[in-house]
Amino acid sequence: MESASPSTDRREALVGRLTESALNTMEICCVYLGDRLGLYRALRSGLPTTAAELAAAAGINRRYAREWLEQQAVAGFVDVDDARRFSLDDAHVRVLASPEDMSHVAPFAHLLAGIGGVLPQLVEAYRTGGGVPYAGYGHAFRHGQGHINRPAFTHVLPTEWLAALPDLHERLRDGAACRIADVGCGQGWSTIGVARAFPSAEVTGLDLDDASIADARRHAVDAGVGDEVRFVAGDASALSRLGPFDLVMVLETLHDLARPVEFLAAARAALAPGGAVLVVDEKVADEFAAPGDETERMMYGWSVLHCLPTQLVEDDSAALGTVLRAADVRRLASEAGFSRADVLDVDDELFRLYRLDR
Repeated sequence: MESASPSTDRREALVGRLTESALNTMEICCVYLGDRLGLYRALRSGLPTTAAELAAAAGINRRYAREWLEQQAVAGFVDVDDARRFSLDDAHVRVLASPEDMSHVAPFAHLLAGIGGVLPQLVEAYRTGGGVPYAGYGHAFRHGQGHINRPAFTHVLPTEWLAALPDLHERLRDGAACRIADVGCGQGWSTIGVARAFPSAEVTGLDLDDASIADARRHAVDAGVGDEVRFVAGDASALSRLGPFDLVMVLETLHDLARPVEFLAAARAALAPGGAVLVVDEKVADEFAAPGDETERMMYGWSVLHCLPTQLVEDDSAALGTVLRAADVRRLASEAGFSRADVLDVDDELFRLYRLDR
């Protein structure tokens, strides 16, 4: 029997990969339902639960509850016993129902739900060269973006990331009244995380999106720091009015800016003497290469479906996309007038940290 040709093998491999992707997409949509409807929260106790009990606890239809639970069991996300009672073990609670746990990745489902809602607009944008406004991605994407970063912003930002700025970190630990701007704060988890860790600091969150600022203010109140932080809806021009700052944080934001050089110049001008800008962005490869690893694939996916379209809403956008390499950050910093742009020695799987000094 004649062996398959390399062309056939390659074709079948792609068929298999896309089929698996379709399966994974359906499962992530089911995770969205479970998170949005509070089904995982209702299963957090770990006690065996029937479909009827879940339906009553979460306020959903019993028939839908049974089908969703069976799908989750078939997928291996929840456990099921011989009496058809379902449970969520502690390991999966961390992934699916613990918003501040470092393993919590359920918000990916919200991000993809938001993208699904704008696919027709993306088709039109690609034809015309226009963009899709951030607000068009809706509550689902806003929630997903805020909550996918919440664990790192809660636990890693106030510790490992800020410790990479030893001069500032020492002042914060000593209780100095440092002034910090969190630009592109989104739903406010980074602002809240720093304010909770360093009560003596004056922390201001700044974002263009009014809905995100409203979320951030609500989250701050719920976290007990509503009176300790300030949130402002506005662009980089507000920095000069609100400053000077000992630290300007730009977390998962620089690659999204339509005018990054102008923003960085404004951030530089808003620094107090001895102040610095902390940029945290994607840890992509130093150079383009194809095929790429999973990080490159992920970041180009976000770029094609979200970051680039939102940037192209504005005329004369820099159109950076998501894949912002270290050389790009150094170039932008130099054009903005910074004397140094150093990659910080922080071992993080997803993010690369930069310190920008005047």
